[in-house]
Amino acid sequence: MTAHADIPAVRPRARISSRYLPYILSLPALLVCIGILVPFVTAIYYSLQRYRMSQPWNRGMNWGENYLNFLSDSSFWHTLQVSLVYAFLTVGIELLLGLGIALLLQKRSKVNNFVSIMLLMPLMTAPALAALMFKLMTNSNFGILSYFMQVLGFPDFRWGASPSTALFTVVLVDVWVYTPFIMILLLAGLRSLPTQPFEAAALDGVPRLEQFWRITLPMLTPYVLTAALFRLLDSIQQFDIIYAMTQGGPGNTLMVFQVEAYLNFFQSTNVGRSTALLLILWAITYILSNIFVKHWLRLRERARGEA
Repeated sequence: MTAHADIPAVRPRARISSRYLPYILSLPALLVCIGILVPFVTAIYYSLQRYRMSQPWNRGMNWGENYLNFLSDSSFWHTLQVSLVYAFLTVGIELLLGLGIALLLQKRSKVNNFVSIMLLMPLMTAPALAALMFKLMTNSNFGILSYFMQVLGFPDFRWGASPSTALFTVVLVDVWVYTPFIMILLLAGLRSLPTQPFEAAALDGVPRLEQFWRITLPMLTPYVLTAALFRLLDSIQQFDIIYAMTQGGPGNTLMVFQVEAYLNFFQSTNVGRSTALLLILWAITYILSNIFVKHWLRLRERARGEA
């Protein structure tokens, strides 16, 4: 018997040809792309139709009539106005609060780390659930927030039940839920800034406020734009908070794009108008995201040039 008779035979491993490897690695991205494009193209097809689920026999192509009707539809312009006001109002308040909290927690310490973790709790709450919680707290009969308003001298504060205070109510819920998101992004940005410019400014006797305007804010601007972009794209598509609180009311006070599209689809069964509304919303988010990305790239190129 030979010495190598007991050595087991080594099976050749199956190898993937390098010619096919890029296609195999890109297959998941291709599947995701197909999963996105198929509903998108279907929505475009439906938006060009006169289609109500309650009247399937009256279905047919109207070739853009749904979009042309929006030009003379006052409710559409009201929806556009409410959506933009809601988005910019919530993002503006959340940026200010998030930046202020991040500045307070900028110094690394056990207390600041613990507080930053605790402040993330609202972000872990589902927005619809948070809206229902606030709906209970603002109840005029037993809500604790209504009780506090009575103590402050506002006994008839109606929160989401009044057109004059409905926007304030849903903005309050949105700010409570999403300010921690802005805070944690800006806090990460603040803690990653280089310390040399601040040390040099402190040696030169530059006041802290001037350091913020001349050093901190310019260096933090890319992080601010990134946080604002994420929140703006989410706020302008807001549905769960507004629908859970007021369902777009009172009346049409808070009739944003997503809520109106939902009501058009499931109540009026108007598929064509609903999909046309959502495609207009997609166009608005696409334009806004391009504006933010161009500004972000410009800031990055300027930073590279200064470096």
